[in-house]
Amino acid sequence: MNSPRDRRTSAWVAQRSDDWRDLESNLAEVEDTGRIEGRTALRAVHRYPEVARDLALARRLSPDGTLARRLERIYARLHRSLYRPATNLRADLTTLFRREIPEIAHELRHRIVVVAAGFAIASAAGWWMVDTYPGLVGLFASTEAVERVQGGELWTDGLLNVMPSSVLSAEIFTNNILVSLTVFCLGAVYGLGTIYIIGMNGFMIGAVFAFTARHDLAGRLAEFIVAHGFVELSIIFIAGAAGFSLGEAIARPAHRTRTAAFRRAATRGARLMFVCCLFLVGAGLIEGYVSPNPAFPLPVRLAIGIAYWVVLLLALGAFGPLRTTSDQRGSKKRVRGVHQE
Repeated sequence: MNSPRDRRTSAWVAQRSDDWRDLESNLAEVEDTGRIEGRTALRAVHRYPEVARDLALARRLSPDGTLARRLERIYARLHRSLYRPATNLRADLTTLFRREIPEIAHELRHRIVVVAAGFAIASAAGWWMVDTYPGLVGLFASTEAVERVQGGELWTDGLLNVMPSSVLSAEIFTNNILVSLTVFCLGAVYGLGTIYIIGMNGFMIGAVFAFTARHDLAGRLAEFIVAHGFVELSIIFIAGAAGFSLGEAIARPAHRTRTAAFRRAATRGARLMFVCCLFLVGAGLIEGYVSPNPAFPLPVRLAIGIAYWVVLLLALGAFGPLRTTSDQRGSKKRVRGVHQE
């Protein structure tokens, strides 16, 4: 026969069960949709202390019991839902472009310079190798491309006759995004994968320019590249720097644990690569619509390439982060405080 205490506990559980089930249902809806109505939100706020009291009572009755564990899960889910920061797409994008991306780019600036220098060295090595041993160009270019260059043409000539600009642009920016993400992700292998891809791309560009220079076509190749090349090469360098940060987080986590350092590097690198991928879409459109079109003279191509590159640098905060009004007010207050002291 149950004791009076057991009967009171059973009555309490039966009385509160409907509220707990209703709260679990509301929490599941919020977690699935990410939305909550005003009335439901107010009810959840009022239930928060009630669930806390129920959990304390359940722990006192049976600390390791099923009811206590269930209420712990409900309380944790309710806490996450109530204290989750509000999402605002416009505000999030503003914060991303005005504060986070410039901060991340500034943090990676030395690595970007190192990657660019390594790429330049690999390009010089590729140029020397093909200029000295022209037969080695087959390692970097297809047989068809080699034959066309030997015949006085570039493989880029007549691209618009092969496929429309829309299809060409889609293929180009898809490939460029995949290459950039691969450069970034392979940095997790202690940066070795990033070094390999950066080096091979540098070798290839140097070798191709050396081979075309032997046939007086290097100028035409540069004319083809200039409209989109500034941004594409810059993003390759940025992806390499972000990849190196992954490898460094594993090899030298500093004062953080390796897991925490890698998570931070991956999160910040992913945000930076998101912005870079947006610019690669634009570069692909330029490469599909402008670069192969002979109607665009060299000055126009150069202006497009430099202007788009400047936009990228602005997004990265290369010309200094924008100072907000609150920052300026804070600076004035600090200055006044110094004068008063």
